[in-house]
Amino acid sequence: MSTKYQVNITRSAEKDVEEIWTYIAVDSPKEATRFILNLENQISTLEHFPLRCPLIRENVILGTENRHLLYGHYRTLFRISGKTVYVLRIIHGSRLLDASMFEIQA
Repeated sequence: MSTKYQVNITRSAEKDVEEIWTYIAVDSPKEATRFILNLENQISTLEHFPLRCPLIRENVILGTENRHLLYGHYRTLFRISGKTVYVLRIIHGSRLLDASMFEIQA
């Protein structure tokens, strides 16, 4: 039996979702809603086996142990602490990361 993790989504990640929806909705609100529902379904899979997702390359520079889950052109950035997965950001894959992008989490 697999361990079940609690998935917590930060305010920054929630804001990212809103911004993604708004961006896509300019062309198609229906497509924006579909995309976000699929993204949320993918994020929910982190309840089981979040360790399947690779560590991000930027950890060397940022001094973190963050992982990512890819959906389309977007990266769901998260970290695991005990039995909790913290979804930190959901950003376009072309964006460069820096430490200021992340909320401080316990």
